[in-house]
Amino acid sequence: MERETILEMKDISKSFGVVKALKEVKLELAKGEVHALMGENGAGKSTLVKVLTGIHRKDSGQVIYDGKEVEYKTPKESQDAGISVVHQELNMMNHLTVAQNIFIGRESVKAKVFTDDRAINAKTIELFKMFNMDVNPREKVGNLTVGKQQMVEIIKAVSMDAKVVIFDEPTASLTEKEIDELFKIIEDLRSKGIAIVYISHRMDEIFKITDKITIMRDGEYIGQVNTNETTKDELINMMVGRVVYEDPKQEAEVDENAEVVLSVKNLRSPHVKDVSFDLRKGEILGFSGLMGAGRTEVARLIFGADPKESGEIYINGEKASISKPQDAVDNGIGYLSEDRKQFGIVTGMSVADNVVQPSLKNYVKNLIIDDKRIHEVSEKYVGDLKVKTSSTRQLLRNLSGGNQQKVVIAKWLEHNSDILIFDEPTRGIDVGAKSEIYSLMNELAKEGKSIIMISSELTEILRMSDRIVVMCEGRKVKELPIEEATQEKILHYATARIGGDTLE
Repeated sequence: MERETILEMKDISKSFGVVKALKEVKLELAKGEVHALMGENGAGKSTLVKVLTGIHRKDSGQVIYDGKEVEYKTPKESQDAGISVVHQELNMMNHLTVAQNIFIGRESVKAKVFTDDRAINAKTIELFKMFNMDVNPREKVGNLTVGKQQMVEIIKAVSMDAKVVIFDEPTASLTEKEIDELFKIIEDLRSKGIAIVYISHRMDEIFKITDKITIMRDGEYIGQVNTNETTKDELINMMVGRVVYEDPKQEAEVDENAEVVLSVKNLRSPHVKDVSFDLRKGEILGFSGLMGAGRTEVARLIFGADPKESGEIYINGEKASISKPQDAVDNGIGYLSEDRKQFGIVTGMSVADNVVQPSLKNYVKNLIIDDKRIHEVSEKYVGDLKVKTSSTRQLLRNLSGGNQQKVVIAKWLEHNSDILIFDEPTRGIDVGAKSEIYSLMNELAKEGKSIIMISSELTEILRMSDRIVVMCEGRKVKELPIEEATQEKILHYATARIGGDTLE
């Protein structure tokens, strides 16, 4: 049965200077439909959403919403009209409570002056009850996990009497349980006739919850398909225009007797329990485990971002004293953080300035910065890594998430780090950019760089790793050679809690 159309975007074009971000793109959305918007990073998905919600003004085309042609000048206008967005990058105010974040700008007041916290707390409890969720409305958002913050953002979006809700990579920071809860919320919204635009690179999610898929590439509309009438390979081909292979690695590409470049012994902190391992020259060592297993905490201890209670770190056989990130950098360690916005990049600086950030002293002579050389070097990395940008002078905030991630990688390559920690290196990145980053990591390993790769995606762990460390509850519970590793084995050890399931 055909559903009633709620939104139609026709021939939308948008340019930024000489860069054509959108070229006659179209999107049609029906009430009660879950519609995926897919494409590589830089394909124009976010720009299309920003045109719809009043952040950008379109150059040409039509937006027909709820039977009328519209052009919103501000996000508030589109929000008031019933279009809500759950952004990939959280927009929470950490010092405010859950309830205050949800109702900010829509607060109940008493005596026409004071915010009625009791009223908004009660409304918040009702909202969470509707979706079978248990969150204290009085809790400060800054005290919540990233996953819980994401759920608060979702509840905020759906609380605005929305007719259209846009989810931009909503599961990137969620646990499996939280993802299941999100899917229940989406099903509930669908049953109420609310239309959903779902932006994600996770194919399993797309096939699980969506009805239709619109594919974009390089700012252009490629096509629309019914989800139940297409395949993963067809979607990838439409998105990238080429075949992308995801076969697991069959055998380690590093000899087990290769030189050990990093040795971690009995590392301990409140969240890490006596972890030891070796990393060999030219090796990609995968770290797997469920959310909260302690993988990122191990990386932050090695990099000096968090203080360790005990343990020793040896680099090339020499004991290293690392108490802060600069110590790690001085010892040739680069860290691609899970949260690139907070720890990896400065979005208000240019591409070039981000690339040379840790190496800036190499570009200063007689107190004068060699700007020309900085841009020449940056242009080389932009070319090598296929970073989509109009110029190395462009502000990083104007690049897509995947291209920002590539700039972080360029930063550590320019610093010539021999040991690289990649924490969720392809989080929020499309399949085409993933393939490019995988190729880059393999090239780095062949050049003798050593990589620790933390990933929540088992297919990624199996595709890239020479060896796999499985963690659970802050402990290393198993080390698997790639030849013996399977998804089932990894999950077995990742869920084998200490004192519970057997580890063998």
